[in-house]
Amino acid sequence: MTLHIPFENSYVRLPDRLYARQMPTPVRAPQLIAYNQPLGATLGITGTEDEAQLAQVFAGNVLPDGAEPLAQLYAGHQFGNWNPQLGDGRAVLLGETKGYDIQLKGSGPTPFSRRGDGRAWLGPVLREYIMSEAMHALGVPTTRALAAVTTGEEVIRERPLPGAVLTRVASSHLRVGTFQVLAARQDKEGLAALLEFAIARHYPEATSAAEFLKAVIRSQGKLIAHWMALGFIHGVMNTDNATISGETIDFGPCAFMDTFHPGQVFSSIDRNGRYAYGNQPDIAVWNIAQLATALLPLEDNSDAAVAEFTDLVNAMPDVIRSAWRARFGAKLGLSEAHEQDEALIIEFLTILSEQKADFTNGFRSLSRTPESSEMLIPHKDFASWHTKWQARLTEGEDAVAQHMAAANPARIPRNHQVEAMIAAAVAGDFEPFHQLAGALADPYQEDPEYRSYCLPPRPEERVTQTFCGT
Repeated sequence: MTLHIPFENSYVRLPDRLYARQMPTPVRAPQLIAYNQPLGATLGITGTEDEAQLAQVFAGNVLPDGAEPLAQLYAGHQFGNWNPQLGDGRAVLLGETKGYDIQLKGSGPTPFSRRGDGRAWLGPVLREYIMSEAMHALGVPTTRALAAVTTGEEVIRERPLPGAVLTRVASSHLRVGTFQVLAARQDKEGLAALLEFAIARHYPEATSAAEFLKAVIRSQGKLIAHWMALGFIHGVMNTDNATISGETIDFGPCAFMDTFHPGQVFSSIDRNGRYAYGNQPDIAVWNIAQLATALLPLEDNSDAAVAEFTDLVNAMPDVIRSAWRARFGAKLGLSEAHEQDEALIIEFLTILSEQKADFTNGFRSLSRTPESSEMLIPHKDFASWHTKWQARLTEGEDAVAQHMAAANPARIPRNHQVEAMIAAAVAGDFEPFHQLAGALADPYQEDPEYRSYCLPPRPEERVTQTFCGT
């Protein structure tokens, strides 16, 4: 049976200055690593029994019927510096189905590749597959991974490395930078068409640019709070990686914290710590301010619009704070977190930081025995904090433990495990990849089979830097 994707493409109907039509570049000998069958079924994809055919399609060698491949144009601020043209330099959007984009990453050069080869090596492909699917399982809005294939070709980075292609699924690939590029080019007509498209796609209740901006603020604010509650550090929060949908995108140098430290940075290119864990809320506000600026031409840059948009952006820290308080309150078993509970949350985070405790396991250990005064964390202030925390809880131990277990994962994609999986795959062994994917599929559920995936790294296993892979 031939693979079928029920494409219903809409981005290609936008003004053609927003994209370049681009065919994927075929590869020599594609081999399927993984196909996400449940996601494929959700997207209405049929005829997926033939692995060889899946490899050909998701490597870009065979174009499915109805696909209209294109590379999207966008710009962006990268580490605060304006880059007037970026765009999909190694990705091709095949089309859309069921309201979702299907995009090949590593499928060859495009008009936006600049000096790049348009290819991806195996490590970043497997990292994104694991990370994005783990984020989905953790309940975080995110792009998804539909398939991963090896290409049978090498790509040249610091050394020759095995090539691969990832198939990414997103509710759209609209970014703050998509609006920025049109605003920078003073393309008011294109900007209006893009806004209309974005509203119809993501926020149909919005009837104006201001209402759209408010909706994006709400989505991005909730997303950042969710990241913070899981100890997730994105690592490259440029405006071209800030989605309009409020989904996590681009997992290049991302990482989950082991030891809790508010200033934690993993990305090798974030030399000044701009995108450190504790800076992420402020950076999200900065990014949304750039979106607001890009939307102003649609309101003729009027004083009234400037004032309204400024008020919306200035209110975003409160949106994030409220979502942060709710997320961390749930992690502590509070049925409803109030402003006065922030001191309780911050005190526990301070204990974790001073004790150099594991972020994930620190919270998870509380959920196992919430009423126990046992010194789960050997810190001088833990006992007094525990007493205050117990006094604040309003439900019985079993209910509290159940709520906390649903907010505190037992397993996250730990950096040392991800790196070990990649090293094995480069050596030709994909079993650790499949084992890690299985361990992360139901991360809130205790499972003796996956006990080793709960353990923090030994000193010699610690990963101190991550790399974007491009």
